[in-house]
Amino acid sequence: MRRSFYMNKKKFAPILLCALLGVLIVSTCGCVTTPAPSTKLTVFAAASLTDAFNETAQAYQANHTNVTFSFNYAGSQQLVTQLKQGAYADVFASADLKHMNDVTEAGLMNNSTITIFAENKLAIIVPSNNPANIISLLDLARPGVKVDIANSSVPVGNYTLQMLAKASNNTTYGSGFSNSVLGNVVSQEVNVNDVVTKVALGQADAGIAYVSDVPAAYKDRVHTIAIPDTVNVLAQYPIGVLSGSKNAQQSQDFISYVTSPPGQAILLKYGFMIPPTEQRANTAAVTRPVTLSNATNGAMTSPVKVNSTAVTT
Repeated sequence: MRRSFYMNKKKFAPILLCALLGVLIVSTCGCVTTPAPSTKLTVFAAASLTDAFNETAQAYQANHTNVTFSFNYAGSQQLVTQLKQGAYADVFASADLKHMNDVTEAGLMNNSTITIFAENKLAIIVPSNNPANIISLLDLARPGVKVDIANSSVPVGNYTLQMLAKASNNTTYGSGFSNSVLGNVVSQEVNVNDVVTKVALGQADAGIAYVSDVPAAYKDRVHTIAIPDTVNVLAQYPIGVLSGSKNAQQSQDFISYVTSPPGQAILLKYGFMIPPTEQRANTAAVTRPVTLSNATNGAMTSPVKVNSTAVTT
């Protein structure tokens, strides 16, 4: 019996030692490491940002493995409608300041977070075989040319009307230029991606989109023609955190990445321009109203608080 007890002591001694060591380790370390809670950011973004923001999110996740994204890409006017109807989002990125104003006036934005993070310009796109032989903006006014543009409620459509109005006041194009081009319009789309798609499919001889708007899938099917700066317009893209966001800090972190050098490099890769530093300074402690004009008749829109000095388009 004594020998049996001795044998059992030898058998269970290692187990007891391991248990004691486990208690010692836990008491010394204080706790067992647990993974950071996961966060899903819901981002409403203009359709023209699709490729750039998809890559930006992937780059951001490399150092923020607990963050996932749910993107809703559409025309800015569609996103505004959804937000006003109660759709949830953490971040809103618009293709113009007018629609950011709309959401701000509805009390849905954390105004101090809004900053202009990118700029864009218009360009003509034509099918790669260019059946109508379009070589310049002037050609869009030729009789019989089929032109596709975005609806005027869409930022790129509004910018298109502004550009045509500027051209009509330029002697190179003449006062009737805008009417001639609009007379050639065969379709008006609800977002800029649809303009690119229809031109790529040959359903129009030409379209007006952003410089950044030809995705990789269409690079060999669409050719881009520059619009002179003398009549082009500057599209400004604001971004901010929604006031109802449940992930305000993580949302602001993502915006900070978008405006950081790595984020800017991605935007440049996709054809966007980076606004001057003073326009996108992320100093949430100090904001001031910025009165902006985006209407085709030059009417001023309501002010929106942007982290910058006064900016006009």
